[in-house]
Amino acid sequence: MITIQITQSFKDIKVDVAKLKKLIKYICDNFTGDKIPFDSAQGRRDTKYEISIAIVDNIEIRKINKKFLNHNRITDCISFDLSDSVQNQKTFELIVNGEMAIKQANKRGHLSQAELALYVTHGLLHNFEFDDSTEQLAKKMHKTEDEILTELGFGSVYN
Repeated sequence: MITIQITQSFKDIKVDVAKLKKLIKYICDNFTGDKIPFDSAQGRRDTKYEISIAIVDNIEIRKINKKFLNHNRITDCISFDLSDSVQNQKTFELIVNGEMAIKQANKRGHLSQAELALYVTHGLLHNFEFDDSTEQLAKKMHKTEDEILTELGFGSVYN
């Protein structure tokens, strides 16, 4: 079971909620906590997910970044794993920067929807233990992100 809540305080970006929910469900259904794609032939895991996505602007994400991570800068996404010790239950909170998504999409030459989907994908993959702290790990994570985004009709963002 996957429960998804999406709130949008930054209204300047058009959000296809149904498509975003499909993306979130796809990631939860296809990845495990050890960076290995889930074998869907085995059947769906019994993990319950509660996922909250907040779409904010530069000012709001800077405030959150400073308050919780002690970084006084704008970023694209921040993800929190708020899960407690209960097995088979995950609670993730993502804050994504809609204002930055528009700017980066224009710069990269694709739709802002695709950029926003990238931020959601990136945050969720971090919650599934993906790491981008080195060039090699970042390259692997970006490849996975492009595969997911292409599979779900957003298109490749990095290539």
